[in-house]
Amino acid sequence: MDELEVLKKQWQSREQEFPKLTYDDIYSMLLKKSSSMVKWIFFISIGEIILWTILSLMVPESSKEFTNEMGLKTFMLITTIINYIVVITFVVLFYRNYRAIKVTGTVKQLMESILRTRKTVRYFVYYNIGLAIISWLGLNLFFYLNKDALVNLLSGTDGYSSLPADQVLNVFFLAQLIFGVLLIGFLLLFYRIIYGILLRRLKRNYKELKKIEV
Repeated sequence: MDELEVLKKQWQSREQEFPKLTYDDIYSMLLKKSSSMVKWIFFISIGEIILWTILSLMVPESSKEFTNEMGLKTFMLITTIINYIVVITFVVLFYRNYRAIKVTGTVKQLMESILRTRKTVRYFVYYNIGLAIISWLGLNLFFYLNKDALVNLLSGTDGYSSLPADQVLNVFFLAQLIFGVLLIGFLLLFYRIIYGILLRRLKRNYKELKKIEV
């Protein structure tokens, strides 16, 4: 149970001992809580960029060589640059939402800031999950359309050299399927836990604001 609910129950059960919560008291508390949540969304988005950057630097050289020899080096570079531009744009929007919510002066403005923040976060999550799905499907379609080159390249690597040519593709695409399912599942779980908690709390604050706006 959060601080606001505790205080409200105290005031309701001990009305004679405590002064009633005023409109300004509730608004100030909700403003402070909402501002803190939006700040955390901003910090987490920065942490996410750092995390994915570190993970990209840890990619084995063999994987980079495989990508280059399949002719995907330029495509991957362009995709990475575009992705960073989009993600950084979202981070800037999160920062602007945080700055805006700190200076709100009315319940209506605060409610609008909460709705705007929730919408921005949802678009951010949709973008990242959508990008992961489209990239995974696109790459595997490319591999399938270039399966002869893929087989020739894989046949000389550990784990595939002992397999017949027709089995190389089966093993590779099965591994790709498992990787894709795990990746999408991880992203869904990650965003549901990390951003989902904050969005639910912002939604709860929004409902409280609607009560005092009436």
